[in-house]
Amino acid sequence: MGLAKTEIFTAHQNEIAIFAKAFGHPARVAILQQLFKMDNCYCGNLVDEIGLAQPTISQHLKELRNLGLIKGQVEGTSVCYCIDKENWAAMKEVMGDFLDQDLPENEDCC
Repeated sequence: MGLAKTEIFTAHQNEIAIFAKAFGHPARVAILQQLFKMDNCYCGNLVDEIGLAQPTISQHLKELRNLGLIKGQVEGTSVCYCIDKENWAAMKEVMGDFLDQDLPENEDCC
């Protein structure tokens, strides 16, 4: 697989790409939606909620943790997850600025 060459892009462009990766798979979107639905730490079995195998769920949870959008806490034999509110707010600001760019009113394009 080729290199992403992320170093040739600005820190801001890399930040947008990193946050966008969270939405790059429907399983991660479903996990985030489930965590928001709970409105607090979720200690249940996401396999039952999402319908994917445990290793698959674990991989997506790891990715969301690495992106900083969720955090987890070990409680006995289970891990509880929740949205990292501070990082979620930062992501919303960065992505909002990016998505709020307006197209030019010039309709002479292609």
